[in-house]
Amino acid sequence: MSDFAEPKTEILAETRNYLVWQAEEPDGEITYHLELGALTVHFFAEEWKEFQELMRALQQ
Repeated sequence: MSDFAEPKTEILAETRNYLVWQAEEPDGEITYHLELGALTVHFFAEEWKEFQELMRALQQ
């Protein structure tokens, strides 16, 4: 039996080509994952918040 716990994952948004999901790691940390075709970008919570602010700035 393995001591490695799998993270709990949840899809936050999805289109035909893109996907955003989050993972709750066994230590309680939340990470965010942005899949853009063959590229996946991983964010810690603080980085994700800053990325969201950046995307909102594009809409103004």
